[in-house]
Amino acid sequence: MTKVLSAREVDLFYGRTPAVRNAQLSLHRGEVVAITGQSGSGKSSLLYCLAGVLPVARGEVCFEGRPLGALGDEELSALRRERFGFVFQYGELLPELTVEENTALPLRLAGQRKSEALSAAGEILGRLGLAELRERRPSQVSGGQSQRIAVARALVHKPAVVFADEPTGSLDSSNATAVLDEFLALARSQGTAVVLVTHDTQVADRADNRYTMCDGTLTAQVREGA
Repeated sequence: MTKVLSAREVDLFYGRTPAVRNAQLSLHRGEVVAITGQSGSGKSSLLYCLAGVLPVARGEVCFEGRPLGALGDEELSALRRERFGFVFQYGELLPELTVEENTALPLRLAGQRKSEALSAAGEILGRLGLAELRERRPSQVSGGQSQRIAVARALVHKPAVVFADEPTGSLDSSNATAVLDEFLALARSQGTAVVLVTHDTQVADRADNRYTMCDGTLTAQVREGA
């Protein structure tokens, strides 16, 4: 498998307080990796290091073999905009845009024509069973629908990696299962790797590989029978 993302001996501090200690992780094309842990364990901090949002204090994060620390601000912004996708716990849709416009946003930010971007957004919304919501505003959809739209927005530009921070944390169990099913199936079908941060062990069990985070220390979990 092709390695798309790696972390080597990564440390992160908030002031003098360590948030991530000596983290090691590899992610391959189309692979889903879950990071579990209690609140405050450092798992979201590590996620943002991997996405190039937070600079590491020591070690390095590499995307397709290139250290993120070697990139300037504009290069990092372009990378996050064009090659990465993001899903957050509460969707974070823009209220002034329609569902279709929200979904098309990564393509528009990358310079794609509006008509082409909206066409691609309509296609992926259709794949997720959301075509009838295209003209609605975020305030006019349910929580489960909002999270599906956030998934569509994260995947519409076929990114290399999607970073998902508690993507089902705000949903009831039935909606959480449905959203996760659709998210992982779509990501895997287009070869997008996923870093999934969650406190829910049932969600983590859906990943190909799983890590736990405790007091900033990342530990790989070996599956039974592996």
